[in-house]
Amino acid sequence: MAGPRFFIDRPLVANTRIGLPPGPARHAQVLRLQPGNAVTLFNGQGGEWLAEVMHMGRAEVQVQVHSFDSVEREISNAVTWAVGMPTNERMDSLIEKATELGVMRLQPLMSDRSILRLQPERALRKVVHWQAVAVASCEQCGRNRVPVVKPVLYLSDWLGDLPEDAAPGARQILSLRQAPPWQPATHSGEITFLSGPEGGFTEQEETLARQYGFTPVSLGARTLRADTAPLLVLSVLAVGNFFPPQP
Repeated sequence: MAGPRFFIDRPLVANTRIGLPPGPARHAQVLRLQPGNAVTLFNGQGGEWLAEVMHMGRAEVQVQVHSFDSVEREISNAVTWAVGMPTNERMDSLIEKATELGVMRLQPLMSDRSILRLQPERALRKVVHWQAVAVASCEQCGRNRVPVVKPVLYLSDWLGDLPEDAAPGARQILSLRQAPPWQPATHSGEITFLSGPEGGFTEQEETLARQYGFTPVSLGARTLRADTAPLLVLSVLAVGNFFPPQP
């Protein structure tokens, strides 16, 4: 990587000159970049482009796009995490850290014990905000694929929309009841985790999730916060990527 990283939501082509969108342009101005400074651009579709600042104006920043690097920094599991939303600040932090650790999709949910309950208009604004949090986290951590934050749904509605053909072990729910310990090596590839809000899911909600193919698993004797449990699982899944085996 070279220079500050900026997410550009558009196709990028080597050997072209482009103007940065308003958000990245403001960021470049805050960083006091100057013509000739190197920057890195990515559009969320994989890989990144080395670029160079050509012009810094009050309202416009132009860069020259140079070479493309197909580097990937994803973890081996494509993880979808559906979470009963914790309160505002904790949800922001969860999205930021889950992005750093490699989550591919985030599904905010409302359930019986949810403290954070959003009316439709506010829910739309929150999703836009959370998607921006994921983008900023990718800019910071070096990921070139931006996780998708899905629209807020009620748990029952989300479960009802799931495909029926899930592979064994591809759906797991973190349970606060009697359940076998989570085994990180039991499934590779795409996997969907479901975890509850403060207080967890009710017994009826967990039963409903099992009907849609979710296997209850336990993270041990401690009761982790709603925003801590997902990060523990993602950290374990990411260990092999952060610390690859030595030859």
